[in-house]
Amino acid sequence: MSVLDPLAARYAAWLGLPAAETALPEASPEEVRAMPMILRLERAEPPSRTPLLEAAASAALAVCLDERARPGGEWHEPVHDWVSGHIRKVARRARGAHWIAAQDFPGITVAVDGAEVRALVPGRVVDVPKEISRLQISGSELPPDEPGLAPDDLPLLLLNPEVAMTVGKAAAQVGHGTMILASLLGDDELAAWGERGYACAVRTATVAQWKQLHPGDDPAGAWHERRVVAVRDAGFTEVDPGTVTVLAQWR
Repeated sequence: MSVLDPLAARYAAWLGLPAAETALPEASPEEVRAMPMILRLERAEPPSRTPLLEAAASAALAVCLDERARPGGEWHEPVHDWVSGHIRKVARRARGAHWIAAQDFPGITVAVDGAEVRALVPGRVVDVPKEISRLQISGSELPPDEPGLAPDDLPLLLLNPEVAMTVGKAAAQVGHGTMILASLLGDDELAAWGERGYACAVRTATVAQWKQLHPGDDPAGAWHERRVVAVRDAGFTEVDPGTVTVLAQWR
């Protein structure tokens, strides 16, 4: 049993798993839960966009599959409560002393090619410590980079080429992608991925690639034939509800 089981039940209804309806009721403001994601954006030496997104995607999943998030672990209850509802993430930027201070809060930091992201244990938004809540959400933009071809041996997260997203929004979306993808994998596949630190490749799809991999009206076929799952945004920020922001492919 995995803490991610509710995701598989909601996002892969074709599996026929017992679960609450995919369309979850909106929580009252005091009960809204989110995972804070801290993006290290130093002014003098900002990271490249793609490694930062890859670090975010790995960090979000690493928190969920950490041994402390298993039943009986100190993180299990907050992670379970969050995954059982909307998997909101709030990306904030930090540098210098503020980045160092963020390391004191429960979570996992992942570094990819000089880019660093710390995903914190999720909880109620109203309970976010002031050291975290004061970190800015806006302004976390980085110019496009040219990462080259994605390695064939890593899970692939493709950003929608026709939807503009800030780096903070994209960081949250690729984090959703790794979580949903992991919820559909078997134990052996998850263990092998975990041995690699949940490393993944993030790229912006070409329009042709997006059309070829998009599940369309056959999400079950897309998973069984192409090992692809879509991330549909709830529409709380930046994009319209139901927008497919990311395609995640197990390779």
